[in-house]
Amino acid sequence: MRLLLLAAALVAAPALAQVKVENAWTRATPPGATTGAGYLKISSSKGDRLIGASSPAAAKVELHVTQKRGDMMMMREVKGYDIPAGGGFALAPAGAHLMLLDLKAPLKQGAKVPLTLRFQKAGDVKVELEVRPLSGAAPMPGMKGMN
Repeated sequence: MRLLLLAAALVAAPALAQVKVENAWTRATPPGATTGAGYLKISSSKGDRLIGASSPAAAKVELHVTQKRGDMMMMREVKGYDIPAGGGFALAPAGAHLMLLDLKAPLKQGAKVPLTLRFQKAGDVKVELEVRPLSGAAPMPGMKGMN
């Protein structure tokens, strides 16, 4: 039994190591707000696809993109984000992002929001979103939208 558990751990470790998540954050929400947005940078040594997410802070987490259509910015849900091998993908304001729907409580500055990211190859990866100020939240250092 021990050998089986050790073998399973050795097989799972490379899958988890191939995905790295950095600068996971969200903005604080005002009282009564029911939605929030999550931002982060994902890098992958072997390539993967983010196919879903969940959080105990929200009833549902969706993957969204923001696109400009004429003079309007529009959001739409997508089925996933491709993470290129040896590269990265940024979820950032005015671009790809996570929508936290039906928040169970306001997101308060300084708090941490647990989040589980679901990847096609790496499986579930647990991270925490740092809750930054409602206004003036700085974009992720070194990031200018999607890579």
